[in-house]
Amino acid sequence: MRLANGIIIDKEKTFGVLKFSALRREVHIQNEDGTVSEEIKERTYDLKCKEQGRMIQVSIPASVPLKEFDYNTEVEIVNPVADTVATATFQGADVDWYIKADDIVLKNKNGQPAGNNHAPNNPQQPQHKK
Repeated sequence: MRLANGIIIDKEKTFGVLKFSALRREVHIQNEDGTVSEEIKERTYDLKCKEQGRMIQVSIPASVPLKEFDYNTEVEIVNPVADTVATATFQGADVDWYIKADDIVLKNKNGQPAGNNHAPNNPQQPQHKK
């Protein structure tokens, strides 16, 4: 059983302050013959979660560069979604929750994600005289 699109999360109410801990694991893509390839599908990170009172794991796509923040650095997750996987048992079902996000970014002093605060990549070129 899976939720169709996951559950959208109110980050502040659900997580409060998040602090980076470490890379937990890398999930590799499986080859057609069942062997594990060298290609990474996603990375899961441990984050200290103040509101939950424990460590949480957040998975982001491998297309996002490896995160190597300092321990206890305040971070924010971008577009988090909670989802479930249920496994039938003889007494009902076991349900596992997981959190996926688009990215994990540093949180700046104003409480907003540290983003692209510099000049655009395409500044006007100076005119050269002929």
